[in-house]
Amino acid sequence: MSQANKAAAGKRRAAPNYSAPALEKGLDILELLADQPDGLTQGEIAQALGRSVSEIFRMLTCLVRRGYITLHRPADVYTLTLKLFELSHRYPPMRRLIRAALPLMSDVARRLDQSCHLAVCHNDRMLVVAQVDSPGSLGFSVRMGAQLDLLQTASGLVMLAYRSQNERGRMLGEYQAMTGIEPDLEELAARFAVIRRRGYEESDSLQVRGIKNLSFPVRDFSGSALAALAVPFLRRIDVRNAEKLAEARTVLGEAAKALSQAIGAWAHE
Repeated sequence: MSQANKAAAGKRRAAPNYSAPALEKGLDILELLADQPDGLTQGEIAQALGRSVSEIFRMLTCLVRRGYITLHRPADVYTLTLKLFELSHRYPPMRRLIRAALPLMSDVARRLDQSCHLAVCHNDRMLVVAQVDSPGSLGFSVRMGAQLDLLQTASGLVMLAYRSQNERGRMLGEYQAMTGIEPDLEELAARFAVIRRRGYEESDSLQVRGIKNLSFPVRDFSGSALAALAVPFLRRIDVRNAEKLAEARTVLGEAAKALSQAIGAWAHE
């Protein structure tokens, strides 16, 4: 926790008027974890906030029960969930992301005559938070609100490839705990290296024949993926698919970069 954040937390606790100690402890925890993508243990949270472990135990339990934070084992670290996203109409960062994404996605759909969607990581799955249909008479799209397998989709693989090693390990551990499937870490590491080298993921759909999944990361200020922009490319018999697919890589890559820059995040090549 930065010195500025510690000072701010101290001032909040010291404010004499209309204080609500339990609420303030909960908000302090949420604000602290918002700056800690790799999470903190109960002891680390108590130390950072200048409180005893017993003081925050009930608050952590309540926040876990309400779904605002989650406890990752065996490391016993707490991180924020996307519960705040589920309150999206009152969560400005996600609203800002979607608002910035929609015109870019509409342009992608128009130029490629393909659908386009935006997905974020939610627990052990990818959640589609915005979607634009193909403007043509024939197309394939992923519905808004759909939850996608983290390891069976281009969006999920891109999200994992552009996360820190610690965070990726935690996400894969959570995936295994929820699905009972043990990922092949060596095989995935090689695949993530390929994705990072070329800057995107491209693979045949494992769910629908005739679909080539194409996904680029939407990156935050540190270069980590905060979302994935994707086109489920429908290969048609009446067009030259190789040329259109090459165009799709260019168009979608430009849109993902523009979206990263539009939200004040990643602006590097």
